[in-house]
Amino acid sequence: MIPRFGERPQPGLRYRHRPGVYAVLVRDNRILLTHQAFPIPEFQLPGGGVESGESLVAALHREVFEETGWRIGNLRGLGRFRRFCDLPEHDMLAEKMCHIWIARPILRLAPPPEQGHTACWFRPAEALELIADPGARHWLGRYLRG
Repeated sequence: MIPRFGERPQPGLRYRHRPGVYAVLVRDNRILLTHQAFPIPEFQLPGGGVESGESLVAALHREVFEETGWRIGNLRGLGRFRRFCDLPEHDMLAEKMCHIWIARPILRLAPPPEQGHTACWFRPAEALELIADPGARHWLGRYLRG
């Protein structure tokens, strides 16, 4: 069974399926998070939605680069979870199926190209405390506990 985190779906509302991809990025015993300035300022695992026709892995590489400026490698699946949320930037309610990977940041090519994102390195315990999304926090915690 795939765990659900966050708000429960509201009866009578229509949620569209939206796959998402996220990465726990580890290098030199640090975790790379992205700080999203809007719509709500928060720290997140780098990642986001999968576009139509895009593979999960291709979406992960694209999203991590857009939000951090880093290229990644050594991908390994960690887990997945569901969450129900409002995506105002897409004008939709979504049932997100979030796929989580462990990856290694290989090369920083540029500052994050996506407006409003800042790449930030943290010690593992700090990263775990800062992540806003409970599902992402769960999977980071499982990774850190080994």
